[in-house]
Amino acid sequence: MSQNKRGRAEPTHQWEQIELLCAWPEQRRYEEIRPLVLFDVPVSGRSEEVGLSPSTLYRRLNAFESEGMESLFGSDSARRKKLPPAMRRLIVDLKAEHPAFNLNEIANIAHACFGRKPDVRSVARVLDEEPLPLKILKNYPPYHEAGEPTQGRAAIVELRLAGWSAKAIASYLGVHKATVHRTIKRWKVSGLEGLGDRPFGRPPGVRKVDFAAVEAIRKLAKNPGLGAFRIHAALTQMGFDLSRATCGRILARVREIYGYEKPEGGGGTRRAMPFAASERHELWSADVRHLDMVDERVLGGKAYAVTVMDNFSRAILASAVTRRQDLSAFLSVFYRAVEKHGAPGTLVTDSGSVFLANRAKAVYAKLGIGGKQEIGKGKPWQNYSETTFGIQKRMADWHFQRAESWAGLVEAHDRFVADYNAQPHFAHQRRDDGRRSPGEVLSWVSGMRFHPKDLERAFFSERHSRVLEALGYVTLMRWRLYAEEGLAGKEAELWLLERTLSVEHAGETLSAYEVDHDPAGGRGGSGRLLAVRRPTLFETPFASGQMRLFGLAETLGEDGWLKVLRLEEYASRSSPRPQMLQQVLFTYTDAI
Repeated sequence: MSQNKRGRAEPTHQWEQIELLCAWPEQRRYEEIRPLVLFDVPVSGRSEEVGLSPSTLYRRLNAFESEGMESLFGSDSARRKKLPPAMRRLIVDLKAEHPAFNLNEIANIAHACFGRKPDVRSVARVLDEEPLPLKILKNYPPYHEAGEPTQGRAAIVELRLAGWSAKAIASYLGVHKATVHRTIKRWKVSGLEGLGDRPFGRPPGVRKVDFAAVEAIRKLAKNPGLGAFRIHAALTQMGFDLSRATCGRILARVREIYGYEKPEGGGGTRRAMPFAASERHELWSADVRHLDMVDERVLGGKAYAVTVMDNFSRAILASAVTRRQDLSAFLSVFYRAVEKHGAPGTLVTDSGSVFLANRAKAVYAKLGIGGKQEIGKGKPWQNYSETTFGIQKRMADWHFQRAESWAGLVEAHDRFVADYNAQPHFAHQRRDDGRRSPGEVLSWVSGMRFHPKDLERAFFSERHSRVLEALGYVTLMRWRLYAEEGLAGKEAELWLLERTLSVEHAGETLSAYEVDHDPAGGRGGSGRLLAVRRPTLFETPFASGQMRLFGLAETLGEDGWLKVLRLEEYASRSSPRPQMLQQVLFTYTDAI
């Protein structure tokens, strides 16, 4: 190729020469497709000349036909695919009509109108490129300025069908978001007929609060410890569908009319709980409460409530009313909790000697409990059992105080445990799964379970099972001990500690004794009772149906009625020997 004096090149159609004259990449791209655009030459032949594949030339040719010269440049407008003009116009109009729209809301409305959702960046680009109109008329007036409420509800439905969000509709029409959701729900249920006006209140003759509900509240209102929340929980358990506010109004009215005692004050400030659990059976709490409201003269002594509960679900796993607050009573309740629900990861108690005893620590170790934690000194609120005792004080103390026998006290306590686990708990009011009561939250989930034999082995040095004889006695280590004649043939648990021995049935203490125990004595080193003294019999609901001709204690006296009898030790067996020698019929020499 020759050039003239001014540096101009001679025209040519050879690609090798044209490629050398191209100063810009865009110019080279155009020369590659120029014969295809102007002269409609074959693509296959042109691909061999310029050294590109036919598919590349076809793609560049199509881009040039749709976008023009912009397809030759590397600008954003040349690379991106533009939105349709109608969608671009809709985006601009929506932003002008309601400036509070965000990019995602505009994209959702475009998707509802065109069946294609643009990217939020495309929406932002359109709003930057296109000018907004200075003034635009609203398609719908504010909700409260509409001619009729039906028109306002119809506008809510139309905007919702157009892809508007409830938040945008509420802001656009100047109405609360709850009204938008309520209107949409009415339209989904009843269609256009549901948008009409409805009469206020309930239909005549339809009332949730009937005589049965008021009577149930009146009976519960006698207990001054119950407030609106606990009354509502109890009515829910009974099957009544009343709100907490309605229960509170009726409760206040009933107490005013009948003059019932009102509860004292409310709860204190909330504090952070250091032993809060994140899953079931991660943390258990145990504690003992003295039931000082009971009449000791009627019940024949003091009464205590021993409770073991799960910190996550707040469910009471095991609880019992006992005569004493000793290690035997705690281990009995703890055994029933582990037997039914498995072992926890950590046990939380106070610093009482019952929970820190060596025998209790040995049981913790055998059950594989990872940690034993104590609450801070002077901070009983850190123990979840204390909060449960607070609920027990409101729900059950009134009934405990009126118990006329030990059986009545046990019945009131068992009823409290059942109601507590079944009724909604305030700590579970915001759960997403709809479970409100401790029993529902605990569900079927259990901790580390044990085989019954392994569990008995863990409590072996403290617990023994025996069957009561016909007269109500049990036999342990060659001692015959009285328990309860009314439970003849039933199984009882004997809890043997260093200095005490108690006999129980179904968590109820039948009798207790002071003992001297030698763990290494007895046959095979299984233990031996050296002495048993000072028997104590407790009142139980398991009295025998057979009437006695006379009272044993009154007739025979405390010393005449044997409650403890020591049996003879096992006699050693002697090898059997013949009583006389067999006479010989004839001599050996005669037979030969």
